[in-house]
Amino acid sequence: MKLSLLATTLLFTTISSSQTRIGIFAGPQITSAKYKIDGDDQETGYKFGFQVGMGLKLPFETNLFFAPSIFYSMKGYEVEFNKFSFPPGPQALDNNTTIHTLELAMLLQYDFGKRPSHFFLRAGPGLDFQLKGKEEFNLSGGGTTKRNMTFSFGDYGRYAASAHLHFGYETRTGFQFYMQYGHGLASINNADHGPVIKHRTLGLTVFLFL
Repeated sequence: MKLSLLATTLLFTTISSSQTRIGIFAGPQITSAKYKIDGDDQETGYKFGFQVGMGLKLPFETNLFFAPSIFYSMKGYEVEFNKFSFPPGPQALDNNTTIHTLELAMLLQYDFGKRPSHFFLRAGPGLDFQLKGKEEFNLSGGGTTKRNMTFSFGDYGRYAASAHLHFGYETRTGFQFYMQYGHGLASINNADHGPVIKHRTLGLTVFLFL
């Protein structure tokens, strides 16, 4: 929580700078997870989601910029189990989740060239907050369970970390178009001896400077 408050304070403090450019962005994405049980990879599938948020561009030095952002991201994954997994539970054969998250990304952007229209590369760490989620799974004894995901010290975790990589093009008219990849670094599972679940996202984003 202290890290989230520090990151939020840093993000909005930079807005006061006269050289800061502020923008909004949105775009579709496909999401999945790196899912391991006792070190064994589980078969996962992709789901469709999206992200929407606000970002900044603050000069740092020459072609390097500080580019933090705060955004909502709808994530999720499909997974089939070949062994016991808690969460979701001892009788679960698979799981289909949809997770609503809030992210704070502290990124650095490098512009390739000084012209108003140019390519850029952006990268850095992010903090990932799981707001709420739903899961649906088939049971070994028959039937299906649909329920809200439980976030606690012994179930799914509220917090995670990730690494972000963006590559795109910025236009002289104030738009950015870029491909974004999010690589989960920390598991969203808190249960002892439970699975390791790390988010994966890949999407296309349109960014407009205001």
